[in-house]
Amino acid sequence: MRQVKKQHISNPDTFKKQLLNWSTQFDEVMWLDSNNYEQKYSSYDAVLAVEAFTIFQTDYFDAFDQLKEYQTSTNDWIFGYLTYDLKNDVEHLTSKNPDDLRFPELFFFQPKKIFFLKGNVLETHYLNMIDEELKQDLSDINSIGEKFEGHPVSEENNIKIKLRIHKDEYFNKLNTMLSHIHRGDIYEANFCQEFYAEDTTINPLETYQKLNAISKPPFATFMRVYDKYLLSASPERYIKKEGLKITSQPIKGTAKRSKNKEEDEALMKHLSEDIKERSENVMIVDLVRNDLSKTATKGSVIVEELCKVYSFDQVHQMISTVTSQVKESTHPVDIIKTTFPMGSMTGAPKISAMKIIEELEETKRGLYSGAVGYFSPDNDFDFNVVIRSILYNETNKYVSYSVGGAITAKSEPIKEYEECLVKAKAMREVLEN
Repeated sequence: MRQVKKQHISNPDTFKKQLLNWSTQFDEVMWLDSNNYEQKYSSYDAVLAVEAFTIFQTDYFDAFDQLKEYQTSTNDWIFGYLTYDLKNDVEHLTSKNPDDLRFPELFFFQPKKIFFLKGNVLETHYLNMIDEELKQDLSDINSIGEKFEGHPVSEENNIKIKLRIHKDEYFNKLNTMLSHIHRGDIYEANFCQEFYAEDTTINPLETYQKLNAISKPPFATFMRVYDKYLLSASPERYIKKEGLKITSQPIKGTAKRSKNKEEDEALMKHLSEDIKERSENVMIVDLVRNDLSKTATKGSVIVEELCKVYSFDQVHQMISTVTSQVKESTHPVDIIKTTFPMGSMTGAPKISAMKIIEELEETKRGLYSGAVGYFSPDNDFDFNVVIRSILYNETNKYVSYSVGGAITAKSEPIKEYEECLVKAKAMREVLEN
């Protein structure tokens, strides 16, 4: 079905830039970059999938069963995304908030051309029928400059970022959320707010490159699906399957970085000892353990790492790692269906939290707090969490990014608001130059 070829690349960093620049000629593009971030569960340094041979897209109704059918019958690499609103397929829930981005609720494609980079080795997987195009493609890629030659973003592009929820209204909503927590309806919920710009044109690739340069996260994504773009600097893995092992790595707990080494170390230490942040993380770990147990073999759910602090260019984050084992006969899509949406973006108990989120948020989340990734022909998969991301609908000239935080009984509205601004900083800088 595919011709697999390997070759040595003398300068992988240069080649990565050339490869990404070359990809923008296609309507369907998925670029995943780990930015050489040191991590235990990384499979590749970067992956590019372009040009759909087959496509599957649908709304939430019966979405997971249809995806199961597509993934099984295709029996090949497929790349795509799951929006947060697929929660409505898993539970009796709705999404009635306005949506100006209008991404399809689920989208996957089987690419004609795939590139996997690991160290100095490039592995190409081309469908048999187009295998003869590889030589010319590599020649074209190598002749491209590292700098993107597309339309530059003009300095006069005065992007006016608006807030969907203003500060006073944010505090009111947070107090409503806290009253739900004090009543015992929920223990924790992730409350998100949207920042947006209307009638705005951006250069998607250049914007992604700037965002990625600021953040250098392990789950960066540049995705193009026709006129819709995801430019993501996500630090978070949602779920990965390798053989029969499942790994989920929820993030809960954020602290800003400092250029002063001592202060930075103090901020990191403070985060690791912060009782509120640790309790947020532990609640979500419990939720993830519960979700994984739905497909796990008996007694196989293990917390490998609890509340470990990792440092990224913009923030320190508290990350836990939960793993399980599944049976050979368990369908990969069922593992995703029984854990979706990810606990770090919902709350606990999950269904009650999602209902309250829907009431209080002002925007349909869509792809934000959904997941992007791929399935392999041998039923492995890897998906990130779509956070720290800019979403763009080119036709509607609409640009959006959302940020959120976990609200618990110990939350102080002013601190939650400040944490949102810390998370939004990189996206705002990139868009406003």
